[in-house]
Amino acid sequence: MSSMNDRKDAFENKFAHDAEMQFKAEARRNKLLGLWAAELLGKSGGDADDYAREVIKSDFEEAGDEDVYRKVSGDLGDKADEATIRAKMIELMAVAKAQLMEEL
Repeated sequence: MSSMNDRKDAFENKFAHDAEMQFKAEARRNKLLGLWAAELLGKSGGDADDYAREVIKSDFEEAGDEDVYRKVSGDLGDKADEATIRAKMIELMAVAKAQLMEEL
C-alpha cells in the first residue's frame, strides 16, 4: 500500500510542478510580449517595463490567452495585425520556456 501512496504523491508533486512551470512560462511570455509591444508603441526604459507589467496583469482577467491578446491588440491598433500578434505569442512562449529551463 505504501508504494501506491508514494506513486500518488509523486504524481501529485509532478502535476503541481508542471502547473507552476506553465504559470511561470505564461507570465514570462507575457512580459516578453509586453516589451515587444512597448517597443512598437515607442516606449522604452521604465515605461516599457510598466507596460510589460500591465500585459502580465491582463492575463488574470480570464482563463486562456484571449485577455492578453485583446490587451496587446487594442493597444497596438494598426501597428500589428492579429496574425502577427498571435505568432509572436507562440514564438515568445518557446523563448520563455527555454529561459526557464536555463534557470533550473
